Amino acid sequence: MSYTIYVRMKKPGKKMNKEASVVSFELGKRPETVRELLIGLTELGVKDYNARRDEGQLLPFLTREEITNQAARGKIAFGVHEGGEADLQKSCENTIQCFEDGIYRIFAGEEELTGLDEGIPWKDNLVFTLIRLTMLAGSYC
Repeated sequence: MSYTIYVRMKKPGKKMNKEASVVSFELGKRPETVRELLIGLTELGVKDYNARRDEGQLLPFLTREEITNQAARGKIAFGVHEGGEADLQKSCENTIQCFEDGIYRIFAGEEELTGLDEGIPWKDNLVFTLIRLTMLAGSYC
């Protein structure tokens, strides 16, 4: 059984005032805490990264739908990766550390979620907003 959540991702800059698109993610279960939410999203990211890396396409192409979906996430890429396979445990540790260090903030609707073990205030049509606060975070967070 899977659970769909909706996420809007933003980062400071000229386009910050522009409304970012909402992207749906399928998690294995409904997260009850911020930690579970972050780990669930990180697991999806690592799985997606490793799958694209293993496709072995030298010159992949992007459909209009892929461009639209990637643009909603804030980055359009061909999926060519020079590095090794992403490590799930290290990625989860990095995600948690970035949250604790204030690299990004998470909102459930209009309510900011500030603690890793804080419960998620579930309600109908809940959209999470993740805002990366520092442009120096690069692709590590």
